[in-house]
Amino acid sequence: MTILDKIIARKHVEVAQAKAAVPLSDLERQPLFDRTCHVLRTSILDATKTGIIAEYKRASPSKGIINDRATVNDVVSGYQQAGASAVSVLTDADFFRGSLDDLMAARAALQIPLLRKEFIIDTYQITEAKAYGADIVLLIAAVLSPEQVRTLSEFAKSLGLNVLLEVHDRDELERSMVDSVDAIGVNNRNLKDFSVSIAHSLELVSLIPDRFIKVSESGISNPATIISLREAGFQGFLIGENFMRTEDPAQAIQEFVETLAG
Repeated sequence: MTILDKIIARKHVEVAQAKAAVPLSDLERQPLFDRTCHVLRTSILDATKTGIIAEYKRASPSKGIINDRATVNDVVSGYQQAGASAVSVLTDADFFRGSLDDLMAARAALQIPLLRKEFIIDTYQITEAKAYGADIVLLIAAVLSPEQVRTLSEFAKSLGLNVLLEVHDRDELERSMVDSVDAIGVNNRNLKDFSVSIAHSLELVSLIPDRFIKVSESGISNPATIISLREAGFQGFLIGENFMRTEDPAQAIQEFVETLAG
C-alpha cells in the first residue's frame, strides 16, 4: 500500500466522522459560506503579482516535520505582501498536521485566493472548504475517476469555488479534463514514491488547452526554474516546501521574488 493509498483510506474514515459530527446545514450557516470567492484566473494573470501559489505546510509524509514554528498568520501575510498570486493551506491532520482552523486563519489574513489543499473524495469536503473560507479546491486525478472529477468540480462551481485539477501524466490529463475545471496543475512529485522532476511539467504543458490556467506544482526551489516554466507556457507555480523549510518563510519568499524580478 502506497502513502497515497493510506491517505485516501484514512480520508474515507475522516469524512464519515465529519458528516456524523457536523451536518451540512451547519456548514451552510457558517458566516464565510456566503462570501464571494476571489477568482484564481484574475489573480494568476495579474501582472503586478508573481503567479506563485505559496503553501503553508507544517509537515509531509516524505519529509516529516518541515516547520511547526511559523504561524499561519505570519506566513500567509508575508506571502501576500511579497506578491503571491494565491496561497495554499494544507488541511489534512494525520499526514500533514494541518486543519480547517488553519484555513480559516489564513482567510482572515488574506485578500487573495486561498486554496484548500486536501485529498477530496466527497462533496462534503467541498462544502467544508467554502464554509471555512477557501476560494479554490484541489481535485487529484490520481485518486478520482473521470466521473468523480466531473461531479466534484461541477458541485464546487455551483458553490462559486475555483477548481484546480492536479495531474501527473498524460493519461490522467486526457481522461480528466472537463469544462468545470479552472486550472490544471502538473504535479512534478510522484505520489507513489515522492520523487520529483520538473520534466513532468515540460512534457505535459503543450497538451493542456489554453482555456485552462496552467500550473506547475512541486519541486520549484529557485527563480530560474520559474523562468523556464514561464517560457514553456506555465502561468502559475505552486511552491510547497521551499519557503516553509526556512526559519522565516515570509522573508524567504521576499528574497525569492526579488531575485525573480531582478
